[in-house]
Amino acid sequence: MTDSHAHLDACDEPARALVARAREAGVDRIVTIGTGVDSCRRALEIAEAEESVVAALGIDPHRAATPEAARVGELRELLAHPKAVAVGETGLDGFHDLAPLARQRALLDEQLALADELGLPVVIHSREADADTAAALAPFAGTVVLHCFSAPALLDVALERGYYVSFAGNVTYPRAESLREAAALVPRERLLAETDSPYLAPQPVRGRRNEPANVVHTLEALARARNEDPAGLEAAIDVNARAAFALP
Repeated sequence: MTDSHAHLDACDEPARALVARAREAGVDRIVTIGTGVDSCRRALEIAEAEESVVAALGIDPHRAATPEAARVGELRELLAHPKAVAVGETGLDGFHDLAPLARQRALLDEQLALADELGLPVVIHSREADADTAAALAPFAGTVVLHCFSAPALLDVALERGYYVSFAGNVTYPRAESLREAAALVPRERLLAETDSPYLAPQPVRGRRNEPANVVHTLEALARARNEDPAGLEAAIDVNARAAFALP
């Protein structure tokens, strides 16, 4: 099983302990995410130390109004690392309102251009910015992973363009029926599962700090929503993660 999105550098416990528990739960690959240049460096350090961890490196939209937004050029060197597999997370966030959308869009565009230049997939954060996200991604011809999918209005665009759609622990919440309905519509070959650790712990462990081992709960919720066998869906999702991030 692959956890396609975790912030191991933001977790309270050492990555080694989290990876070991994930392995015991059947999670044998983790994509850890950088959200700024220093976070990206930490993500690469973790990936270097843990064979089962690879890294996606980006500057997230929450930093678009900070000096971090001027450091996109530094990502190019970091992305040359053999365990760097994607640009991101990057994207647009109209919910937290930490930066004007125009500045977020400029930061996203720079990272899309970098991904295009390097031939890498992008990991996209989109919250309450459906139309703007769709417009920003329209010119990008590479692989797109919509992480922590929570925008059913964006689903038609995702399906039409062949994006990967990744669901996190919030798909397990009792009131998340619209997310489960969306998950049932995603083609099997475009479905991913993630934890977004240490955030969004799934319902069976809600209230605790999340970790990659808990992606199994997301898998179970997805299997129920799609009326599929969990083992078969797990295998399919693992194949999808390998394809999305060009993993061996």
